[in-house]
Amino acid sequence: MSEQNELVKRRLEELEEIKKLGVNPYPHRYDVTHKADDLLKNFTDPADDEEKELRKNDIVSVAGRISAIRRMGKATFCHIKDDTNRIQVYVKKDEVGETSYAILKMLDIGDIIGIKGFVFRTKTGEVSIHSVSFELLTKSIHPLPVVKEEVTETGEKIIHDAFADVELRYRQRYIDLIVNENVKETFINRTKIIRSMRTTLEGYGFIEVETPTLQSIYGGANAKPFITHHNALDIQLYLRISNELYLKRLIVGGFNRVYEFVKDFRNEGIDRTHNPEFTQVEWYQAYGDYTDSMNMFEEVVESACIAVHGSTKFDYQGTEIDVARPWKRLKMVDAIKEKAGIDVLSMKKDEILMYMKQNNVEFDPKISHSKGLVIATLFEELCEEDLVQPTFVLDHPIDTTPLCKPLREYSLAQLEEMKNDPEQVIFVERFEPYINKWEVGNAYTELNDPILQRQLFENQVERGRGGEEETHPFDDDFVKAIEVGMPPTTGVGLGVDRIVMLLTNSATIRDVLLFPLMKPLS
Repeated sequence: MSEQNELVKRRLEELEEIKKLGVNPYPHRYDVTHKADDLLKNFTDPADDEEKELRKNDIVSVAGRISAIRRMGKATFCHIKDDTNRIQVYVKKDEVGETSYAILKMLDIGDIIGIKGFVFRTKTGEVSIHSVSFELLTKSIHPLPVVKEEVTETGEKIIHDAFADVELRYRQRYIDLIVNENVKETFINRTKIIRSMRTTLEGYGFIEVETPTLQSIYGGANAKPFITHHNALDIQLYLRISNELYLKRLIVGGFNRVYEFVKDFRNEGIDRTHNPEFTQVEWYQAYGDYTDSMNMFEEVVESACIAVHGSTKFDYQGTEIDVARPWKRLKMVDAIKEKAGIDVLSMKKDEILMYMKQNNVEFDPKISHSKGLVIATLFEELCEEDLVQPTFVLDHPIDTTPLCKPLREYSLAQLEEMKNDPEQVIFVERFEPYINKWEVGNAYTELNDPILQRQLFENQVERGRGGEEETHPFDDDFVKAIEVGMPPTTGVGLGVDRIVMLLTNSATIRDVLLFPLMKPLS
């Protein structure tokens, strides 16, 4: 039998012994009056012996998990850890009684106990609780990794025997959170970031709404959906890839400023910055354009950074990044010109493809039918690696999205003429914000012309028939909503997980998801 199984066997035997003593090892509740961190921060040494004696009547009640235990015959020192900090507890056999002390001798690291007692400072200077009684609240059966913490003379903490296997940490996040303090801090900061985003949006009059996760027509992005089946209705449904089209329906209905934090699902690859299930916040503002969205995006991220770091600057994997407003604004074609020294607007599509081939720029032959998609691909392959500090990349080819309004500089006559010339590229009022070379969002001046919207959806369907894997399906009800009349509108999608990665210095998206998708163990 393995050492692990032996430890489990011993704990099960202890559990039975505790029950024989008439003690329920899993009681229903326990009254907690104080947190460990509060006691540690607020303790002051008594002025004299009289005050010291009086303080013994100030009984506190704390509960937590045993993280260390040291038995000394008729007395025991242990540390218990609650959700704020860990604190030392001193238990004396003569004071808690024979039965209670017998139970204490059968407790292990990982067990959860409640302590009643008074706070004092030991001879070594550690603020502790002198127990007058304790109660077993949960007997742990599965042993925890024994993590040892060493504090150097300079105050640096060194962790020994850490729970460090990355895959095991993701699979057993509950253990990871118990033994690796920095992991818990990451998720506390994630909460701060999301709270800050909500506060910023609501400060500008946005209201939070809810839209469907199960959709009969997926849309709002070019992505592969997860497909499921509803038995009662006998219909095929899709897990949401975006909530965009529903939020814009609400704009049509008269909700002028709306936002929603959502889980989106895309049946695509997994890597350092992608997970099939991820969190986005999208917001939509009537009577605004993509310049308004740029200003809001900057403020949302800047405020979130300050909420975590108290500053607009932070370190990400050795690089200092500053999200202070205003961010750099760069047109896509200008980014290509800066990097490659070529003017794609004056070049034929085949000339751009030849440049890409000669310079070993990867591209999918399926995009070669569209000059706009060739330009977008050239930008992605060539320019993204330079976008470390916050940058808005503006004005994308219309081929990249069917949901965005063309640049306002085009006249209606120009648009009609350009649509019939494959060497002319129509650009739209779209921006993508980049930080640390990553795209962290997407935003438009939203298309509200129902005639053009229908045409662009039809073009997407045709491109799908032509072999493209990620095209936007035709959503007739959404077009009808636009036909009812949508005011000038701007909308934003912000990748929450990537912003959290940046602001918590996390190397992979799995580090900021409590329970990332893992392949089941066979």
